[in-house]
Amino acid sequence: MVVRPLPSRPSSDRRAVEPPPFDRSRAWLTLVMVVAFMMINYADKSVLGLAAVPLMDELGIDKSTYGLVSGAFYALFSVTGLVVGLLSARWSTRTLLLVMAALWAVAQLPALMASVPALIAGRLLLGAAEGPAASMSMHALYGWFPPGRRGMPSALQIGGAALGTAVSAPLLTWLIVDFGWRSAFIALSITSAAWCVVWYAVGKDGPYGGAAPAAPALRPPDGSRPAAPLAPLSRMLRNGTVVGGILSAFGSHWALALSSAWLPVYLQTHLGMAAGRASVTISAVSALSLVLLLTVPALVDRRKRRGRAGRATDGLAQGLAVLVSGGALALLPFTEPRPLQLVLVALAFGCHAVALPLHYVTTAAVVPAARRGAVFGVVAATGTLPGMFVPYLTGRMVDGAASEAAGYTMAFLLSAAVMAVCGAVAMAAIRPERDARALGGEG
Repeated sequence: MVVRPLPSRPSSDRRAVEPPPFDRSRAWLTLVMVVAFMMINYADKSVLGLAAVPLMDELGIDKSTYGLVSGAFYALFSVTGLVVGLLSARWSTRTLLLVMAALWAVAQLPALMASVPALIAGRLLLGAAEGPAASMSMHALYGWFPPGRRGMPSALQIGGAALGTAVSAPLLTWLIVDFGWRSAFIALSITSAAWCVVWYAVGKDGPYGGAAPAAPALRPPDGSRPAAPLAPLSRMLRNGTVVGGILSAFGSHWALALSSAWLPVYLQTHLGMAAGRASVTISAVSALSLVLLLTVPALVDRRKRRGRAGRATDGLAQGLAVLVSGGALALLPFTEPRPLQLVLVALAFGCHAVALPLHYVTTAAVVPAARRGAVFGVVAATGTLPGMFVPYLTGRMVDGAASEAAGYTMAFLLSAAVMAVCGAVAMAAIRPERDARALGGEG
């Protein structure tokens, strides 16, 4: 009797080291849902600023108290971003996004009580639920897009933030003016709940999610050397590219916190704009951000495909975006003609957004996929720290200065100085090609 050997099957080790096929339809469906997720995220952030003037008038609060309410959003923002990032290797990103959006819907409801404690409670909960949103939605997106395909999806994910502000500013302002400021909070609560329903039906975790690698002692079947053990998380966080990305995010989020809390107020009370015109201006700023987000990362990807990746590609774009915004912010208080003021407003609060997708791209390039969620969480937690104090600090400066104009001047010059330092260090520190080799990143 002749025993025929069974047909050979690919070993599990072989399947583990081979990249899974790219599922274009599922990847782009996830991208659409993530963009919608980020649109709601930034509409949630901006609604308090858009409602600030009638809200302050009704409750009789000063700018310092309003700054405290606005800053409450960020009190737990960094903490939850860090904690969820560290736990993301064990938790499904699909579930994480679903829970976050459900909490957003609940967090808008305390505003209906129209009291300072209720507003602070709602903003605390909203900030805690939104702290991990950008990093975990990017992590979910990278689960469906392999290295080499992430530049444009990253830009579209952050572009969802700009698009959310551009679309929501006029719509929410219309609700605030015609139906009262509470109606805007109700509308956002309903929108978050609707997103949850759709995501529950279509959301899934992707094949590039970064599961923990096999033990280093196992040798791949092709005879090559086994993968080196992962570097400690502390070493990854001290890496120049990761630190540079954190600083570019820090400078960008400084401008973002300033604009979310104070740009609508500045346009209405200092530049004398009506609420409708101020909302159109904010939409124009967001449109500029969106254009830059759709062009600059695409150009960076093109340079990489042509073999021109490196410092000029990765670090320059991030650092320069923050530097340009800081420079425009420094000039704004000393400019008189209205058209030039609006140009500087657009540059100051629009250009910095370019740093947000690119710092995720460079960080993902230098860290292994198994560490990506944890590092993203730390990067998000530290990069978003300005939101904890910038709104309140700005309110104190405006209330404590000899005039409103002098207060805004001090706040803008301080912001410009911080952004200049962050942008310059980011340009010098970011070296993805070198650091990917050192840490075993995806490249």
